[in-house]
Amino acid sequence: MDFKHSYLNSVFWPRLKNNRLALGGGSVVLVLLVISLLAPLIAPYDPSAIDAWKVLSPPSWQHWFGTDELGRDVLSRVLFGARVSLKVGFVAVGIAVSIGTIIGLISGYYSGIVDAALMRVVDIMLCFPAFFLILAIITFLEPSIWYIMMVIGLTGWMGVARLVRAETLSIREMDYILAARCIGCSNSRIIFRHIFPNAVSPVLVSATLGIAGAILTESALSFLGIGVQPPTPSWGNILTSGKDYIEFAWWLSLFPGLAILITVLSYNLLGEGIRDALDPRVKR
Repeated sequence: MDFKHSYLNSVFWPRLKNNRLALGGGSVVLVLLVISLLAPLIAPYDPSAIDAWKVLSPPSWQHWFGTDELGRDVLSRVLFGARVSLKVGFVAVGIAVSIGTIIGLISGYYSGIVDAALMRVVDIMLCFPAFFLILAIITFLEPSIWYIMMVIGLTGWMGVARLVRAETLSIREMDYILAARCIGCSNSRIIFRHIFPNAVSPVLVSATLGIAGAILTESALSFLGIGVQPPTPSWGNILTSGKDYIEFAWWLSLFPGLAILITVLSYNLLGEGIRDALDPRVKR
């Protein structure tokens, strides 16, 4: 653990600080988190408030992002939509990382028949295109943000499992693991006390990149009408309402589209930066 602490201070943080794209992505991520938490305080209007006198009003000083087909303020809906999208991203990735980490640790540590059986399950899951698998499952469920988070999480753990398994296979052969076995440590203690803390680096990278993928998937599902249902605002269903008026109400598609683009790009840049900072083969 002292080595890891020294590595973080002497190598990881300097590398990450020197990566301007990663720092920019991380800054945007922090801003988005603050916006999602403070949306009720900073939103200029109630996102569900209907104003028949201001239907499809273009951007102005009163409504910076314009209004939609019901006269609702688009800026307020985009701000509240950030809460939904980020909630889906964090919860879905939390489910995927938890499942993938546990399976990867068990598979890598016990190896043999256990490893073969678990990896065949992973291979079977990877045979199905993830998005179409999610579509098929969501079709049979009632549209709900909680179902969306669970389905995205339950169909996105395979990559994490493979990464953690590879790390575990390497770590389990090290001397301090042999020493832990010699003094009588239980398998569960060795796995979660000694192996997991040293295998967490790829999990961190995968989680950061996975949040971007989960947000994009939720937006796509909401755009197709099987995700978050109105009147709850999400970036996907704001885009859905905007596609019917795109010829003369461009702001309905532009601003939520930019929100998705900036968010996904920022998480990808941050994830790539963390991966480069943790990779000893990358020289900076």
